[in-house]
Amino acid sequence: MANNKHSVSAFLQSLGKSLMLPVACLPVAGILIGIGYWLAAWDNIAVVANFLLQAGQAIINHIPLLFAIGIAVGMSDDQHGVSALSGLISWLVITALLSPENVASLRPGISLDAFAKSENVFIAIISGLIGAWSYNRFKNTDLPEALAFFSGKRSVAIVSAGISSLVALVLMFVWPLLYNALIALGKSITSTGAVGAGIYVFLNRLLIPFGLHHALNQVFWFDLAGINDLGHFWSGQGTLGQTGMYMSGFFPMMMFALPAAALAIYHSALPSQKKKIGALMLAGAISSFFTGVTEPLEFSFMFTAPLLYLLHALLSGLGAFVVALLPIRVGFNFSAGLVDFLLCLKSPMTLNPWGIWLIGLGMAVVYYLLFRLCIKVFRLKTPGRDTEEASHKSESPSHKAEETATASSLDSQADIILQALGGKANIRQLDHCTTRLRIELNDLQIVDQAGIKATKVNVIIVSGENSLQIVVGPKVEFLADIMKARLAQSL
Repeated sequence: MANNKHSVSAFLQSLGKSLMLPVACLPVAGILIGIGYWLAAWDNIAVVANFLLQAGQAIINHIPLLFAIGIAVGMSDDQHGVSALSGLISWLVITALLSPENVASLRPGISLDAFAKSENVFIAIISGLIGAWSYNRFKNTDLPEALAFFSGKRSVAIVSAGISSLVALVLMFVWPLLYNALIALGKSITSTGAVGAGIYVFLNRLLIPFGLHHALNQVFWFDLAGINDLGHFWSGQGTLGQTGMYMSGFFPMMMFALPAAALAIYHSALPSQKKKIGALMLAGAISSFFTGVTEPLEFSFMFTAPLLYLLHALLSGLGAFVVALLPIRVGFNFSAGLVDFLLCLKSPMTLNPWGIWLIGLGMAVVYYLLFRLCIKVFRLKTPGRDTEEASHKSESPSHKAEETATASSLDSQADIILQALGGKANIRQLDHCTTRLRIELNDLQIVDQAGIKATKVNVIIVSGENSLQIVVGPKVEFLADIMKARLAQSL
């Protein structure tokens, strides 16, 4: 039973990581559309504005296709291009077979409402998973001499098309049921209005430790349940005052509240650790304010002070409820930072955007006061308040590693982390998402967590029986590439 739970957890974490690959493409669309809306105000450059708008909307309008390809690549063993092709083929086959015209010819008399929206993210996720599985399972297939041309990676596309045809046949009967259920879910949430927006943001924060918040986001941001908040916002085809409800509430929390929480943690740190914690909190606050990347801050206290993180989730949900209750609507493509805020100002769906700053400043005060109070009253072990670590740090074996990592590059950090993980022999799989290294190990017990923390990573998460996540920050991709290169050299 434990192994099954671990497998499901590992799969969901891997899927969450893969979802970030297509999501990372969306800021490009936001930049193009945002600049396009800004330039549209001047008639003499309307052609340029329209050019940029069309370029950005080309990405937004094909979000499901990006998901199919991105998930196929992200879930494959080695991110080979053949897996992307396999995911694309799966998407093309399923959407063609589920098109209203084809369904009408095969099932006369059936309602075609569900199939009019078959080109959605849900189908894209299925297509991506089929593409990745086909690649992982059949990339080394050895066929008889007569069929040798189709051996190996050439067989993947064929298998993907065959499996996709069977899946489309099943979906032809199952999809209307799923579609109606998803529409009911979307309507039930939208019918609760501001309350639903608050509940969503609260759950979004609670799911971050498990890496499952990406799955929840699909329901609200994309056309999985008929909401498509992100797509409608940037295409300008939504309802003014309604569209953006499930994105607006993130801005006060990410731009103002979390930086205030970082200040509270810094002020609560022991005098001997304030210099170190100040640098850590400042970096996290800047990341949160400008780009909306909050994990470096949230993971710094998520596990050392879970009560504080629960408070953060509750306050985030409350803030989102207040924003949704008021006529304030803004949107993002990547995350709710200053960059996306500025880009969305000229969107026709944007409504009273500067109200975000007023609510954000209010939330910042509430966050700071409550964080300081909770840390003091409950004696929470937030960063910089570990007295044992402070008194023994200079004597610990990891202190030397910390000095080395501080003065050196990512190469040294990679070497130290690999050594602390137990080396090549103990690492089964190494991957990463937006801010975290995701590692599958043979034996978790031999990992030197103190050595890893000495490289000034934000936090280490034991996510399974032999699974580890290390929150590094925005430079995680570069660190992961170096570590993979080191592992390849040791083969």
